[in-house]
Amino acid sequence: MIDASQVIFLLSAGLIVVSAVMVVSVRNLVHAALWLVSTLFGVAVVYAVLEASFLAVAQVVVYIGAIAIMFIFAVMLTRRDLLSKSEQTNANWVWALGLAAIVFVALAFIISGYGASLNRLPAAMPEGYDPISALGNALVSPEGFALPFEVASVLLLAALVGSVYVALNKAKE
Repeated sequence: MIDASQVIFLLSAGLIVVSAVMVVSVRNLVHAALWLVSTLFGVAVVYAVLEASFLAVAQVVVYIGAIAIMFIFAVMLTRRDLLSKSEQTNANWVWALGLAAIVFVALAFIISGYGASLNRLPAAMPEGYDPISALGNALVSPEGFALPFEVASVLLLAALVGSVYVALNKAKE
């Protein structure tokens, strides 16, 4: 018997697949960015169905609210550069399609090896366990992911400074 959460999951999965295909197949970059927002929203719905509320909220705030909107603004601000009459299609799309098919078959083979273990439900979390607190401790504790977290922060800051530098140099031209 199929319950409501399975129906929502299947509808979200369909939305994600269709939107992801549209992201890479539409010719207009603004439309591709909007399809990307739709894809990221579908992923947020999947997180919500899986009861990962922190990841669902982070998906909406960080990816849809910040990165996708920044991408849309960047496309709209650099629109003048996109008006060239050159061909926008990659000449090696056949190779990319073949590589994607090989990766898909390899992943399907790997997943099929797990067989019956895919139908098992995960163990229930112990009473009083706070996953958000555990995530916070893992991100900031010296034994956890503090160093990779800080390295990612420095890389994002360097990218921001570099983009401002490039934008200021283009403005002077």
